[in-house]
Amino acid sequence: MTGQEFLGALIVGIVPSLLWLAFWLREDEASPEPRSLLAGCFLVGMLAVLIAIPAEQAVAHFIANDQLKYTVWAAIEELLKFIAVAAVALHARSYDEPIDSMIYLIAVALGFAALENTLFVMGPFSHGDLAASIIHGNLRSIGASLVHVVSSSAIGFGLGLTFYRGMGTKVLVWILAFAAAVAVHSVFNISIVNAGASDTLRAFGWIWGAVVIMIVLFEEVKGVRPKLVART
Repeated sequence: MTGQEFLGALIVGIVPSLLWLAFWLREDEASPEPRSLLAGCFLVGMLAVLIAIPAEQAVAHFIANDQLKYTVWAAIEELLKFIAVAAVALHARSYDEPIDSMIYLIAVALGFAALENTLFVMGPFSHGDLAASIIHGNLRSIGASLVHVVSSSAIGFGLGLTFYRGMGTKVLVWILAFAAAVAVHSVFNISIVNAGASDTLRAFGWIWGAVVIMIVLFEEVKGVRPKLVART
């Protein structure tokens, strides 16, 4: 693949993710996060793919059952995305309100989806099939971006919900949120593997439903406030 072809694949993979990111940032217009930090989250999300690929390949040698394999792959990706956001954003000064956790995790998730989509369209691009690259890349970016955003935002919601709580509560809720993220991610992946057209449409249908729920969760997190201590 030439440098020009790689650049084309990169554009096809990244632009949809950037558009999605611009859409979700509207949820935090009242107190926007630093662009540099969001860019850092996006970039480490892309780098996480480079760790996920060899990790998933290594796991595939030991797991024969496809459903279990896809579940473990989903867990690897969700864990790497969380580690990425924890390394870059969760200790930053600007991480100062509950909704921030969802915003940062979405930025990481979209970075992850961007490089994933780029690698996916490299095949058609390397064979000179520009139309197939754009069509398949755009179709895949919808599913990949949505499932990464929904699954990671579940973890972000858990962090936001417990933003003012103690460490024990945070850890417990994080475990539950992580399990939910892996479940959503793995079920979507399993549902589209070797699926017919109608099955794929159903899979996209329920993930769009999850997006609607996610928008509701954004509003819930916006309402999280510290507990008032009663004065004596």
